[in-house]
Amino acid sequence: MAEMQTQADFDPAKAEAFADRFLMALNNGALCLMVSVGHRTGLFDVLRTLPPATSHEIATRAGLHERYVLEWLGAMVTAGVVEVDQVTQLFALPAEHAAWLTRAAAADNLAVFAQYIAVLGGVEDGIVECFQQGGGVPYDQYPRFHAVMAEDSGQSVLSSLESHILPLVPGLVARLTAGIQVLDVGCGRGRIMNHLARLFPNSCFTGIDLSPEAIAFARDEATEKRLQNVEFVAVDVSDFDTTAPSAFFNFITTFDAIHDQAKPLRVLKGIHRALRDDGVYLMQDIKGSSSIHNNMAHPLGTFLYTVSCMHCMTVSLAQGGEGLGAMWGEEKTREYLQRAGFRSIETHQLAHDIQNNWYVVRK
Repeated sequence: MAEMQTQADFDPAKAEAFADRFLMALNNGALCLMVSVGHRTGLFDVLRTLPPATSHEIATRAGLHERYVLEWLGAMVTAGVVEVDQVTQLFALPAEHAAWLTRAAAADNLAVFAQYIAVLGGVEDGIVECFQQGGGVPYDQYPRFHAVMAEDSGQSVLSSLESHILPLVPGLVARLTAGIQVLDVGCGRGRIMNHLARLFPNSCFTGIDLSPEAIAFARDEATEKRLQNVEFVAVDVSDFDTTAPSAFFNFITTFDAIHDQAKPLRVLKGIHRALRDDGVYLMQDIKGSSSIHNNMAHPLGTFLYTVSCMHCMTVSLAQGGEGLGAMWGEEKTREYLQRAGFRSIETHQLAHDIQNNWYVVRK
């Protein structure tokens, strides 16, 4: 009877609409892979500078093999990204599209984010095994993740650091100019700390991260820029609540890092311990709710849950951690900050940033 009822309620129009949507999803998933390739090979940047051109001209200018470029152009044309003249067979990237896909677009370059799809696809076998056996996929299984994160951070943080982010804390720029102690927990490749160290030579900056490879990259960049006021240390902060220096730093930051930690509450307690009484903790984390149903209208909901499942959550679980995931939400974020001992928590959002919340936190 239940089966007959189900068949009677079956809506063919709804089924057809879902099939159409899923065909679009398949095409869009493939498009992300090809956009990632186009970004990494510089093809979008080349197309931006060329008049309508043949595949041979495009490949030659980019220094690439034409056969691959032609197939890539096929994907771009059928996706509506690149235009082709049916008579001349000349390809062109419209200026309106280049505004969102090239390095010249700076913070608006969405091609950077398409790289996550390829990176996450590389660990699919490990993720499937985790679904079946539990556990997690460790950091060292993501060889390009730090590179992509650094590029992402360059767009979402560095591009607006001076204009929008530092001003969230009144008087901070003046204090940095005069000279204070700054710590970044989960610094990755250290681009933000190195940038701040160059801007504020009277302040001292420290970046810590679990990845020795990322720390090595950060140190090399600091050496290349001849920065004397920044240091980077590879350290596991799972016990940061007991190992953090007491009341030492005036300003502590985390950029999209807490939810990845094995023991996020311990890290937050360590930040509370390390922060001076008059200090400020600036926390960037994903904007969303702790309840799935509240995220149904989130413009990046599916993308963020996917990144969470295939990276943020699983790398935490691989360390025997909580596996909070990127979409742990503002409600749980505030709960953890309060449990860590913080009493003043302000949530800020930037008009150009649909992905993040910015928390200004004090003791």
